[in-house]
Amino acid sequence: MAKNRKVRKGWRKHLHTFWREWRAFVVFVILMLIFRSAIADWNHVPSGSMEPGILEGDRLVVDKIAYDIRWPFTLTRIGRWDHPKRGDIVTFPSPKSRDLLIKRVVAVPGDTVQLVQNRLIINDVPATYAPLSEEEVAAIPLRHRDAYHFVYEELLGDRRVVMWAKRRVGDHAPWSWGPIQVPEGTYFMMGDNRDRSSDSRAIGVIERRRVIGRAHTVAFSLDIEGNFVPRPRRFFKELL
Repeated sequence: MAKNRKVRKGWRKHLHTFWREWRAFVVFVILMLIFRSAIADWNHVPSGSMEPGILEGDRLVVDKIAYDIRWPFTLTRIGRWDHPKRGDIVTFPSPKSRDLLIKRVVAVPGDTVQLVQNRLIINDVPATYAPLSEEEVAAIPLRHRDAYHFVYEELLGDRRVVMWAKRRVGDHAPWSWGPIQVPEGTYFMMGDNRDRSSDSRAIGVIERRRVIGRAHTVAFSLDIEGNFVPRPRRFFKELL
C-alpha cells in the first residue's frame, strides 16, 4: 500500500510539473484545434477536380462560419444565418468515404439540373460557353494544356472557367447526365474539371448539414509535380 501511494504521488508530481511548464502550449494547441474545426481552416487540394481555378497543391482558406456555426469537431449546428448559393465553392465530407471534398455548388434545392454533352442546363436554362483567348490559356499553370478545352461557362448570373478533355480516354465522368430535381435540404455539386471530378454525378446530392464552409482564397501553393516548388503567383489568389 505504501509503495502504491508513493507511485501515485510520483505521478501526480510529474503531471503537476508537466502542466506548470507546458500548460500555455497545451492551451494554445486546444484553442487552435477548436478554431480550425469551427471557425476557419486551410485545406489541402489533393486532386485536379477543380482545375483550372484550383490546382493540386493549393492550400485554400475555408470560412467555416460563412453559413452557420457548429460545435467543434462535429456537424451539429449551433446557429445558422445563410445557405450556400449557386457558384459557391464549398467543402464537405464525402458521403461515400472519409475524404474531404472541394466542389462548386451548381444547383440548389428545387432546381432541375441536367448535363448534355458537358453543357449544363439549370431549370431549362442552358449555360452559354465562350472559349478563353490564347493568352488566357497560356497563363493557366497546367501541364498538357493542349489536351483540354477551356471555356467560360455563364448561367443564371454566375460565371466561371471550366475545362474538359478534347479526347476522352479511360474512365471519365459522364458528359450527359440527368435531368433530376434537387431535393429540399440538398445541393448538387460539380467540379470545374468536368472529366475528372467525382461529384454529385457519382456520389449523389449533398445534404445541407454536410457543408462545412466556403473556400474563397488560395493561401499558398506548391507544385506537386515540380518537386513541391512554391507557386508565388497563386499566393493569396481569390477564387472565382
